[in-house]
Amino acid sequence: MTPEKMASMDPVMLMSMVNMKIRDEFGDLDSYVKFYELDKEALIKKLADAGFDYLEEAKQFR
Repeated sequence: MTPEKMASMDPVMLMSMVNMKIRDEFGDLDSYVKFYELDKEALIKKLADAGFDYLEEAKQFR
């Protein structure tokens, strides 16, 4: 995942992919964004603009 791909990706597909990666490979959002060198706030904003919030206790976007 590159920052450019993240920016251009459909938000529903992005949310699904990020949740899957966190669940299956990373364990939390911080590890995910660090591995892919993504801007955490930009990712959260893109998904929030589409109606998804990151729930820290659930470790997923909903």
